[in-house]
Amino acid sequence: MTKPSLPDLLHAAVSAVGGTERPGQVAMAEAVAEAIDDNSHRLIQAGTGTGKSLGYLVPALAHGERVVVATATLALQRQLVERDLPRTVDALHPQLRRRPQFAMLKGRSNYLCLHRLHEGAPQDEEEGLFDQFEAAAPSSKLGQDLLRLRDWADETETGDRDDLTPGVSDKAWSQISVSSRECLGATKCAYGAECFAEAARERAKLADVVVTNHALLAIDAIEGAPVLPQHEVLIVDEAHELVSRVTGVATGELTPGQVNRAVKRAAKLVDEKTADSLQTASESFERVMELALPGRLEVVPEDLAYALMILREAARNVISAIGATRDKSVQDEDAVRKQALAAVENIHAVAERITIGSEYDVVWYERHDRFGATLRVAPLSVSGLLREKLFEDRAVVLTSATLKIGGDFNGVAASLGLSPEGVEGDDVPPWKGLDVGSPFDYPKQGILYVAKHLATPGREGTRGDMMDELAELIEAAGGRTLGLFSSMRGAKAAAEELRGRLDNPILLQGEETLGELIKNFAADPKTCLFGTLSLWQGVDVPGPSCQLVVMDRIPFPRPDDPLMSARQKSVEEHGGNGFMAVAATHAALLMAQGAGRLVRATGDKGVVAVLDPRLATARYGSFLRATLPDFWYTTDRNQARRSLAAIDAAAKADGA
Repeated sequence: MTKPSLPDLLHAAVSAVGGTERPGQVAMAEAVAEAIDDNSHRLIQAGTGTGKSLGYLVPALAHGERVVVATATLALQRQLVERDLPRTVDALHPQLRRRPQFAMLKGRSNYLCLHRLHEGAPQDEEEGLFDQFEAAAPSSKLGQDLLRLRDWADETETGDRDDLTPGVSDKAWSQISVSSRECLGATKCAYGAECFAEAARERAKLADVVVTNHALLAIDAIEGAPVLPQHEVLIVDEAHELVSRVTGVATGELTPGQVNRAVKRAAKLVDEKTADSLQTASESFERVMELALPGRLEVVPEDLAYALMILREAARNVISAIGATRDKSVQDEDAVRKQALAAVENIHAVAERITIGSEYDVVWYERHDRFGATLRVAPLSVSGLLREKLFEDRAVVLTSATLKIGGDFNGVAASLGLSPEGVEGDDVPPWKGLDVGSPFDYPKQGILYVAKHLATPGREGTRGDMMDELAELIEAAGGRTLGLFSSMRGAKAAAEELRGRLDNPILLQGEETLGELIKNFAADPKTCLFGTLSLWQGVDVPGPSCQLVVMDRIPFPRPDDPLMSARQKSVEEHGGNGFMAVAATHAALLMAQGAGRLVRATGDKGVVAVLDPRLATARYGSFLRATLPDFWYTTDRNQARRSLAAIDAAAKADGA
C-alpha cells in the first residue's frame, strides 16, 4: 500500500474542519514532518489564522509515533481534544487505514478524588477530621459548591475540574482533590479502581496523541519520576509561555500560615517532643516573617538563616517520626499521614534549598496586604534544565504566533537553552527556525499608531494627557476598544475616569468572570473592555467589536521585580545587555501578543494604539516594533482618528 502524501492528508483534514488551506500551514506541516523524520528540533512561528493546530497534528498523526502536545491555556487544550483531534482523526481515517487514539492528561489535583469526597478532608482545626459537607452551611457559597460537587461526582465520566460548568472556587475544589504528594496511590486506596486521575493516566498510556499542559511537562522534566507516557515526538504550542510556566513549577515558597497548617497536621502523628520542636521552629520563622520587607535577598540574613535551619531540622525529625508511627485514634490514618507528610516534606525541601544556597537561585520576600509575607526561591534561569531535559531522545517542535523577538528566533532559543541558529557543538541540540507568516495582510488591515506627543509615563501618578488621548480614540472608534494596561491599578483608574466621561459601557477585568466579560464585549460594538495580563493573551474577538487595541505603556517588568532584575544583572555580569535580553524581550513578547488581539480574521480592520512615546523615540523602539505584526505605522494622531472614524462608519453601514 502506498503511503498517503502529506498534502493529501492536510487537504482532507482542512476540508473536514471547514477551513481553507494556506501556504503557511503547508510549509509548517512539511517542517514538522521533516523534524519527526530526522528526530530534530524546530522553532516555528505561525501567525494568527495560519491553522497551526492542523499544521502539526496532521504530520504527527501520519507518522504514527506517540506524540505529546503541551499547551499553555485550557482553551487550546479543549479545542484540540473536543474539536480538532476528533475531526482530524475522522478525516484521515480513510487514507491512514487506522484511527489514532487521543487523550487529555493533567496534574492529579485537576481531578476529583473519590477518597477525599467520601472520607472527608483532613482539616486544620483542633478536632482533626470532620465532614466538610456537613460543616459548610448549605446556604453559604462554599456549602452550595460542595453539594454541587457531590452531585457532579455521581454523573461525571472524567472527574476533570474543567468539565464542571459552572466552575467552583479553589477553596471548594481543594476539599475534594489531592496533590500527587498527598495521594495514597491506587493500590492502597479503597477507591483506586475507580480513580479518575488513574483512569486518565491509563487512557494516556494507550493514546497515540496525549494533550497536556506546560506545567505537567515541567513536572515531568524536573521531578525525575515520569508522569507522561514514553513518547517519540513533543510539540509545544503557545511556546512563548513555556519558560514562565517551567519557572513557576520550579519555584518554592514558604509562609507562616503554610508552616502552621503543617504543624497541626503532623501533631497527632508524632510524639509530643517532635511536634513541639516543629511548633517552636514555626514560631521562630513567623517572628522573622513579621519583619520581612519585600525585595530580593542577595545574602540570606542571619535571623532568617537560623530560623530556616531549625525549621529544616524539625521538619526532618517529623518526617522520620511520621514514617514510624501508627495512631489508632486517628480515623483513616493513611490519608491523614500522607497529607501531613506532603506538607512537612515541602517545608523541608524549601528550607533546605534556601539554607544550602545556590548561585543559580534567587531568594526574595513578597508582602501582601491581606496574606502577609511570603518567602520565595526560584531558579535564575531554566535554560540549562530545558536543554538537558527537553531536547533529549525525541523530536521537539515549539510553535507560537510570537517566537521571533526583535526579528529573529535567537532570543527565545537562548531562553530554552539552545545556541544561536546554525551553531553546533557536542552538547548543543541543533535546531532550525521557520516563520511561516500569516494569511492576513497586516499593512492593509491594521495601523500601528504611537502617540509620540504624550509625556513619557512615570512610575506613579495618573497621566492626564494619556486619559484625554484614550477618550478621544474611543470616541473616534465608536467604542469597540480593548484596553490593555500594564497594571491593574492603571486599568481601574482608566475605567473610573472614562465611565464618567464617555457614554460607552466600559467593562473591567475582575468585575465578572473573564469568559463573561469577553462574551459581553463581543456582543456589543459600543462596549470597551479594560484589563491587564490575561487580556493581553486570552482574547479572541474577531469582527467589528474589537477595532481598537490600546496599550497604555510598554509593559516592561517592574524595576523591583526580584527575579527579572536578578536575571538582568546576571546577563550583564556575563558581558551581555541585560536590559535588552530580559526587560525588552519580556515587553516585546507581551506587546506582540497584545497587538495580535486586533486582527483575528481576514475581514478585520483596526488600529493598535500605543500611548507610550518611547516606542517611537527610544533606541529600543525599533527592536520592539520588529516583533509586532507588520502594520502600517504612524505617529500622526489625526490620521489615527480619521482611520478609526472611517472603520467605525463602515462597520455601522454593515449593521455592526
